[in-house]
Amino acid sequence: METNHRTPMPVAFFGIAVGSLALVGAWCAAARVWTVPHGIPEVLTAGALAVWIALIAAYAIKWLTQRDDALAEMRHPVQSSFAALVPVSTMLAAQAVQGFSREGGIVLFVIGVIAQLAAQLALGAYLHGRLWQGGRKPEMTTPAIYLPTVASSFVAATASAGFGWTQLGAIFFGAGVFSWLAIESMVLNRAAVYESLPEALRPTLGIQLAPPVVDGVSYLAITHGAPDVFAYMLFGYGLYQALMLSRLLPWIRQQAFASSYWAFSFGVAALPTMAIRMLERGAQGPVEWRSSGWRWRSSPPRMS
Repeated sequence: METNHRTPMPVAFFGIAVGSLALVGAWCAAARVWTVPHGIPEVLTAGALAVWIALIAAYAIKWLTQRDDALAEMRHPVQSSFAALVPVSTMLAAQAVQGFSREGGIVLFVIGVIAQLAAQLALGAYLHGRLWQGGRKPEMTTPAIYLPTVASSFVAATASAGFGWTQLGAIFFGAGVFSWLAIESMVLNRAAVYESLPEALRPTLGIQLAPPVVDGVSYLAITHGAPDVFAYMLFGYGLYQALMLSRLLPWIRQQAFASSYWAFSFGVAALPTMAIRMLERGAQGPVEWRSSGWRWRSSPPRMS
């Protein structure tokens, strides 16, 4: 009798869904500011939702047929952080569905956010709580540690505000901001003091771009009016992180291309999304100047 040795789907594969759905958010924001063919956001949304559904199904099968592998992944100090991408991708899916059907989006929000949010927060509290117990090896501290508390809180804030629950969004926003500030000091200390990341883990540095710009998207979702100084500060720090990663890219690329490079996708999609939303809200100065050429080409002025 032959034994089935199928390789289980890593939970980190949900980074593919997160990146795809974040790209959908960027195109939907662009469609509100410029003249964008409706087919582009619609096709991207359908494709991203299909990817998300396929990953949800594959991960459910993993828990049913390869439970030991799933449990081992949850106990791993690095891989366990990627489990937060399951509720993160679900909340992004709820926002994508809202563009087609508010009722459908609310249903998915209730199922995928409220129902799973308790598990998401429990996961974040569990993983973050392990830090307080000590004994964590420095080499196990990577930017993936942002995912359970920082990424999930910011996306929950944006999703809540998108459905009109701004105060709930502000609560999640606060949890994300202060977790981000605390965790970033740990990540930077590990990078500066201890041995450099092994090649296989270097692509996870792409996550470093996400916190300031995903934070910025959330902040714009729970506030009103023209972007204020804090929004520009977040955008500026996001640009700085993008510059830093560009400088480190040759070093990161010593690791051959693998699925771990999807760690870049969330931040890469959120950076232009934040810029577009700032422009939509009346941003002036560098953000407006950089976008003026795009606006001219997509929406030429009408002739009187």
